Amino acid sequence: MNILDQEVILEFFRSHYELFIGSVFLITFALTYYLIPKVIWVSNQKDLMATVNAGSVHKTAVPAFGGVAFFISLMLVLSIVQTMRLSFEGNHLIAAITLLFMVGLRDDMVESSAKVKLLGQMTAAMFLIFSPALALENLHGFLGVHAIHPLMGLFIKLFIVIALINAYNLIDGIDGLAGATGMIISATFGFIFYTTGHSFDLLVSISILGVLAAFLRFNFSRKKKIFMGDSGSMVIGLLLAFLSVKFIGMKPQANLMAEGYSPANRLLFLACILFIPIFDTLRVVAVRVKNGSRLFKADRNHSYHVLLDLGLSHRKASLVMGLMNLGVIVFFLQFSRMLPHLWLAGLVFSFYASAFGLFAILKNIAVRKMAVTSKVVTE
Repeated sequence: MNILDQEVILEFFRSHYELFIGSVFLITFALTYYLIPKVIWVSNQKDLMATVNAGSVHKTAVPAFGGVAFFISLMLVLSIVQTMRLSFEGNHLIAAITLLFMVGLRDDMVESSAKVKLLGQMTAAMFLIFSPALALENLHGFLGVHAIHPLMGLFIKLFIVIALINAYNLIDGIDGLAGATGMIISATFGFIFYTTGHSFDLLVSISILGVLAAFLRFNFSRKKKIFMGDSGSMVIGLLLAFLSVKFIGMKPQANLMAEGYSPANRLLFLACILFIPIFDTLRVVAVRVKNGSRLFKADRNHSYHVLLDLGLSHRKASLVMGLMNLGVIVFFLQFSRMLPHLWLAGLVFSFYASAFGLFAILKNIAVRKMAVTSKVVTE
């Protein structure tokens, strides 16, 4: 029996659906867990370490090639899954991942300019936004908008892909934050696609979950620490963007979990699912514009820097922000069947406004704390 035969895989998938899903998680987890120590060893042998810059919170040399293990694991699993032909966009996704991985790997080895990275991101995004299976021509009543022009749909998809790749890359600044946040986001998408019967997208979500679960073990390690690097963060960001576009483009009858979840609220729900990447990016941009700094220059203005300045460890800061993201998702689900659309939009806006206000207060406390500490040291 050829275990890679399409009919064999399909039969196993149909007969043991939940077991197949669990197997995908275990395979991606095991592959990543096996490969990362090999990547660390090669990085140490070749002295390939992350560059310390103005925004760095690490002072020691650490390999930044976790994305290599991500890429190998994801390609192996997605290639096997694609043989089942569950969806037409699988090959487009594989092509986009491959291209963006190469762009990220180059940046991890020899720092690239923002223009080069943006060009690579846009080229990779083309494989997704022009995929027929990712058509976006209706917002299902979001703020009263239903059918949209196909060109507007292309622009929205391009914006989501480019914005999320960079937003996810920006939160990869402390141990655990990108990994934990990515797991929360992919698990939420996995639950959505499981309940709505989108099998391919569910398997992509589970693959991300398995890869990041294995990565966190080493990202938190002291002796075998590794970062995911741009090759990892951009690939995961691309996959989350793919799932985001697929989510908002689902047919109206594919309601979330049960009756009462309106398709008009999908963009609002997406803003909650991606809360931490979106919030942190908006906050960083706002602070840099206010200070007159360059938008792409590394600094210590991220929300996780505020938590570190307050004395939290990397684990605690990642836990706090991860719980914020999870809490926003849970609150949205609780109120989404109770509030009309415009009230729900106001609620989501209040989530972001509250987060901005909270971190403004925490930033002031951190500044005063550091000022007192500096004064004590000088005296």
